[in-house]
Amino acid sequence: MAHTKQETTFTGLTNKEVLESREKFGMNLLTPPKRPSMWKLYLEKFRDPVIRILLVAAFFSLVIAIIEDEYAETIGIFFAIFLATGIGFYFEYDANKKFDLLNAVGEETPVTVMRNGKIQEIPRKDIVVGDIVILNTGEEVPADGILLEAISMQINESNLTGELMVNKTVNEELFDDEATYPSNTVMRGTTVVDGHGMMRVEHVGDATEIGKVARQATEQSQEQTPLNIQLTKLADFIGKIGFTIATLTFIIFTAKDLYGYLSMNEITGWQQWVHIARIVLKYFMMAVTLIVVAVPEGLPMSVTLSLALNMRRMLKTNNLVRKMHACETMGAITVICTDKTGTLTQNLMQVHEAKLDTSKADLIAEGISANSTAFLEEAEAGKKPSGVGNPTEIALLLWLNEQGKNYMELRERATVVNQLTFSTERKYMATLVDSPIQQKRVLYIKGAPEIIMGKCNLSPDAIAQYNADLLAYQNKAMRTLGLAYKYIPEGVGEDCSELVNEGGMTFLGIFAISDPIRPDVPEAVGKCQSAGIGVKIVTGDTPGTATEIARQIGLWKPEDSERNRITGVEFAALSDEEALDRVLDLKVMSRARPMDKQRLVQLLQQKGAVVAVTGDGTNDAPALNHAQVGLSMGTGTSVAKEASDITLLDDSFHSIATAVMWGRSLYKNIQRFIVFQLTINVVALASVLLGAFLGTELPLTVTQMLWVNLIMDTFAAMALASIPPSPDVMNEKPRKTNDFIITKAMRNNILGVGLAFLVILMSLIVGIRQLPASQTEWALTCFFTIFVMLQFWNLFNASVFGTNHSVFKDSRHALGMLSVAVIILIGQIFIVEFGGKVFRTVPLNLTEWIIIITATSLVLVAGEIYRLIKRLQTKKSIR
Repeated sequence: MAHTKQETTFTGLTNKEVLESREKFGMNLLTPPKRPSMWKLYLEKFRDPVIRILLVAAFFSLVIAIIEDEYAETIGIFFAIFLATGIGFYFEYDANKKFDLLNAVGEETPVTVMRNGKIQEIPRKDIVVGDIVILNTGEEVPADGILLEAISMQINESNLTGELMVNKTVNEELFDDEATYPSNTVMRGTTVVDGHGMMRVEHVGDATEIGKVARQATEQSQEQTPLNIQLTKLADFIGKIGFTIATLTFIIFTAKDLYGYLSMNEITGWQQWVHIARIVLKYFMMAVTLIVVAVPEGLPMSVTLSLALNMRRMLKTNNLVRKMHACETMGAITVICTDKTGTLTQNLMQVHEAKLDTSKADLIAEGISANSTAFLEEAEAGKKPSGVGNPTEIALLLWLNEQGKNYMELRERATVVNQLTFSTERKYMATLVDSPIQQKRVLYIKGAPEIIMGKCNLSPDAIAQYNADLLAYQNKAMRTLGLAYKYIPEGVGEDCSELVNEGGMTFLGIFAISDPIRPDVPEAVGKCQSAGIGVKIVTGDTPGTATEIARQIGLWKPEDSERNRITGVEFAALSDEEALDRVLDLKVMSRARPMDKQRLVQLLQQKGAVVAVTGDGTNDAPALNHAQVGLSMGTGTSVAKEASDITLLDDSFHSIATAVMWGRSLYKNIQRFIVFQLTINVVALASVLLGAFLGTELPLTVTQMLWVNLIMDTFAAMALASIPPSPDVMNEKPRKTNDFIITKAMRNNILGVGLAFLVILMSLIVGIRQLPASQTEWALTCFFTIFVMLQFWNLFNASVFGTNHSVFKDSRHALGMLSVAVIILIGQIFIVEFGGKVFRTVPLNLTEWIIIITATSLVLVAGEIYRLIKRLQTKKSIR
């Protein structure tokens, strides 16, 4: 067995062994996530609880239509259903198509392997377990494996652990016990940033760490969205109220008419029974109409339109929303679990501070340029600069670039005589060059400052000062680097190692290098916290670095203790009961592995939190999938994006605060629609019910009620859905998912305004009873028009419900509302003037129209006065 291992190490697999391995362990392909079919995607829209009630109403409406041979309203209801479900389907389908284009990944990337004793290149997908893979700087690791050889190897594991640079070695004495993954293993999807080596493949495809994480990312999450939970409660509530009032109305009207008929007539034959059946059928149809009126079919359309508009708006700000309900759910989140690298930080090492001997600027510039193996890439317009190679060396080259020095020109002019590449054992790199600037041979060295200072002639005071600076930088989780040089006389040896060990070097200074936080992050975190949202950092980085980043973004406060932070290993060791006790208090989780993050999310959800997770790495995918909202970064891995609900194309954490604002504003718009719609429903239902006792005729006919239902539902939904988001909502606390969607303020508004309208309308009915029969039709037309116009003006009040703002404060708001209001007004005039017997109306003259419109406008005037008083009271209390 030992012989075979040795032989495989040097010769690789034979063609036969490759086929056997592929047969046994499969190809190096990740199983793509299963996409739902178009039909399934569309049928999912019918899970909406209000859509389901609407389908029941549509069925009853169809029964009436068949009896009466009048299909207009039935077609209207089905149109509302198909419009709401169709819009939702189209936007999700369209987002999925865009997303698939975004995620085109090439499995044909060439990989260098050793097979049959020869080195050859094969596509990444053809790698098998047992293959020997050659790894060089800049290459992506194609599968999980164990290192057979590692020369100065450093791996960027940020996709899996958040760490930009992890040292890898086959020397067991140098293994890092705190490392997330063993120091002699490399994982698929990570990148070699420095050095080179050789690995034997242990796992391919779905068996790799990325593959396991990807599987977790595609598991179906059973978490219901907060909006769905609340709409289900509302649908149940409306259904019960509608059926109760419809049943009462049916019993009262039927009993009244039957009593009147039977007291006047005896039943002597089938004609009387037919008449009785007509009475029962007439009021049964009215009862079903009341159920149709009670169900606000504009609600799913309002929700869908609001969500769809937000999807479009968010796309314009580089936020690709893949799951429509994610727009609204963002407004309900109580916790954000964010990774560090690339989300809070820029994922680009940069020089934070340099303490250098400025009199030797030429030596510093030439030393950085020549004593380096990294390169800068040409920056595209609008994109951040980047490089290839060791991130620390790239940071130095970027710093030099900012000083106006061309590193490539300096590197090409300096002739390299000998070079000693960086190794984790030596902790320095040295290059011997013939310098055209100095006209001498110079030895440049850079590396760990304590090692470099040990090779230099420095006074104890200077060493003490540098050490104090280094400690301050290290406490801020920064990497530090020291630079030194020495002139080498002619005729001396060229062995860099020997020349360095001789000492006598001149110290040039130190660099403090960090992956800086994004400039907009502290403000965004502050916004989220003031909005009552807890922020938690979950990263694979060290505890010191993670805590320092938390401090820089304003998350970690001086009063915080060890209870507020934990490592992945410590968290895994906690029982569920112990972890549940701590999850809400945690602010920082360091050294986190993929499953730690997922467990954290699920435990937070058990505590009743609504969780959003941000991330760009494959390690974030399971948590992205299981959270109520997963936010991936546009530059993130395909697995992370596939698992998320929203992709932030601009990688900005600031966009999360904006998404919360939009989500909360959207929810407010849905509540405004409910306030407006249920006020109409309460007034319509109560008018018909009370009309049974006050008058002989129905105050509103079936067709009039359905017309009110149609215009007020559809057009009001459009108007209220288009109200732009307001920053004011960020001063509120997150709503509770188990709260009823109708708040106390909404209930008071619906009942208060509804009662006021009812008093006006019932007074009119009493007045109509005193008029001669010849004027009844005209009076009922006025009653119908006044009913509609009261709701018309109340639409403006509803649009600013929940605020003390004037309707006219925002011109965009006012114009949007006005355009829809004009459509409603024109529709009402058309129905009254040309409705005739179908709508039981007679034309009104211009004076009558002006009187009705002016009188009912007092509804808006009263609303504006009420909000003005509220504004003045608020100003007074602030003073």
